[in-house]
Amino acid sequence: MTETVTLKQGRDRVFVAVDYCSGERIGRHAARSANLFKALEPVRQSVLRLFGRIEKDAARSLALRHDHGFNHMSGDFRHEIASLGIESSRSFVQQPEGNGAAERFMRSLKENFLWVHTFDTIEERCRGLQEFVPHYSAAWLVARHCYRTPNQIRAEHRSLAQCSSANLPLAA
Repeated sequence: MTETVTLKQGRDRVFVAVDYCSGERIGRHAARSANLFKALEPVRQSVLRLFGRIEKDAARSLALRHDHGFNHMSGDFRHEIASLGIESSRSFVQQPEGNGAAERFMRSLKENFLWVHTFDTIEERCRGLQEFVPHYSAAWLVARHCYRTPNQIRAEHRSLAQCSSANLPLAA
């Protein structure tokens, strides 16, 4: 989550979920409050996108790397992700690099979108995010992937997954 400002509505928060392997943003949400239900929205979007449904144990093979923020440490948040079958993977305290994929995406989001555009309302920011994020996934060159885009990494991963004899690399 990061905090930003709209001209008419004041402070708001932007939440994201990022695929650690590809660097692709797979969930996003903007809201006035920073409560745990707002923080869960990108997680739910990600589960729906990756697994096609939101139900008990739908995301059994997924791990969620997160920091020690109050939302992520709340019992309700932990219960919700556990009910979806998601394994909680906490980054180390005072070590933002432990959650590096999300931190790097947030830096790019701030430098290329949030700090260079002004919005009157949260709804305007949401529409802007809907345009920015697909552009990011299609055009942003990620150094750790030999300057390929998140979309290229996702496509390569899908083609490898379709080969029955492929040995898929672990995300590092």
